[in-house]
Amino acid sequence: MDRILIVDDEPILLKGLKFSLSQEGYKVETALDAEEALERLENDKFDLMVLDVMLPGMSGIELCKKIRETSNMPIIMLTARGDDESKILGLEAGADDYMSKPFNILELKARIKAILRRVKPKNLNNSSIIEYDRFSINFFGRKVIFEDREVTLTAKEFDLLLLLVLNEGTVFSREELLEKIWGYEYFGDVRTVDVHIRRLREKVEADSSHPEFIMTKWGTGYYFKQ
Repeated sequence: MDRILIVDDEPILLKGLKFSLSQEGYKVETALDAEEALERLENDKFDLMVLDVMLPGMSGIELCKKIRETSNMPIIMLTARGDDESKILGLEAGADDYMSKPFNILELKARIKAILRRVKPKNLNNSSIIEYDRFSINFFGRKVIFEDREVTLTAKEFDLLLLLVLNEGTVFSREELLEKIWGYEYFGDVRTVDVHIRRLREKVEADSSHPEFIMTKWGTGYYFKQ
């Protein structure tokens, strides 16, 4: 049973989300602020977090950054409608996805299912490894090793890298990447892709400003070059 942690300072919203997601078979825990969330994370393991940006005390963005220091657990960030700055800051902090309040619970469920489906290894074995000069990708463990050290990637970063690697030389537009990686009809800003590409380059390129692997086809999109 997948475990989900919802962090929001609105008790009524927490109660509603917990009930609705529990009906889908998830084990759901809630927290009203960052401090309570960190306490729950210390005592339990979760498969995904739904995190509001606006929290009392430590903000959701600050909490996301702190979590990313030790965990690649998928995080869906909740932002106010039209708050584009928070959306970009959330992605920069390591969030995998975002939704604007108020949102459709059916869409949230679809996004959760899509993310969890992608982070669960399927029909892969320990030999499922691709190696390059400076880094290697382990499909089964969803791990990336860069220059002899393990790189912490978010779920979306890993999926994005894997898609590009498995389709070496194929140029994907931002819209195509949104559709393929996010797994549903996405109405967000294509800058979401740019943020993830930039973070990937910082993690698997020797010099992110002069990439060797994750390349840009100006005016078109991105592709992987060995």
